[in-house]
Amino acid sequence: MVGSLSVVAGVIGILLPLVPTTPFLLLAAWCFARSSPRFYGLLLGNRWLGPYIRNYRDGRGMTAGAKISTLIVLWIAIGFGAGFVAPMMWLRVALIAIATGVTLFLLRLPTTPTQEAASD
Repeated sequence: MVGSLSVVAGVIGILLPLVPTTPFLLLAAWCFARSSPRFYGLLLGNRWLGPYIRNYRDGRGMTAGAKISTLIVLWIAIGFGAGFVAPMMWLRVALIAIATGVTLFLLRLPTTPTQEAASD
């Protein structure tokens, strides 16, 4: 059950910039590896989530395209939130600090060539 909820949360994280994707997908993989080899195989064999999980798990990081699109969506959402939604200055600063932290984390991850990601 935790694995399934983690997959759902991870997919939501792909669509919403402040919801973490990787920790939820890695938690799902960990849960399924211990409870259901069938679901573990389905998760790692998924054409969208599988390479993402395997690359991160194996220390290969993310593709350049994934990093760029993630950062663009992140900063558009944070810019909108900080500029138009957040009513208090401390909340605006907090949003920008979170986005800066996520940006630094992503930039420090190894960049996987697209060919490697496709060959998995």
